[in-house]
Amino acid sequence: MSAPEQDKQRNREIAANEAERQAASAVRVSSWAIGLAVVIGVIVVAMVWAWIKR
Repeated sequence: MSAPEQDKQRNREIAANEAERQAASAVRVSSWAIGLAVVIGVIVVAMVWAWIKR
């Protein structure tokens, strides 16, 4: 393989690795966002429930 072809292959591998890291990061962020939304939802439901029952 010539040097330009090796560079292209290396760049493809780097891009593939970066795409995998970004996907994992997106899943992690999404999980935190869903968890936070659930916690906030439970707090809001508890507050509304307490207000209705008083």
